[in-house]
Amino acid sequence: MNIDYPYQFDSCGRTAETDEEDHIRDCIEQVLFTSPGERVNRPTFGSGAMQLVFAPNGDTLAAATQMSVQAALQQWLGDAIQVESVDVEHEDSTLRVTVQYAIRRTQKRQVQQFTRSV
Repeated sequence: MNIDYPYQFDSCGRTAETDEEDHIRDCIEQVLFTSPGERVNRPTFGSGAMQLVFAPNGDTLAAATQMSVQAALQQWLGDAIQVESVDVEHEDSTLRVTVQYAIRRTQKRQVQQFTRSV
């Protein structure tokens, strides 16, 4: 059983469940948009990518952010996925992250795009 994220109820009033592929996508989203220090019992969880929205735009910053995001995904989800590439873009107050990965259990490749505005 995989609990859907964000937490919600299904049509029967029970905790909503999801399949493995969607659950992994949900986990990636949580790693991407959680800042280290945000979770009390896991102070190092997250990637810090949201801080990019407030930083000056530039190639060096984008490359460093891509590396830190990829490292966070490998650290927290390395048992479930093999990260193949990460592309981070930000424009004004919108952060867009594209992650290409393979699900380890099935070897199925996925490309997902995550967007967050501040």
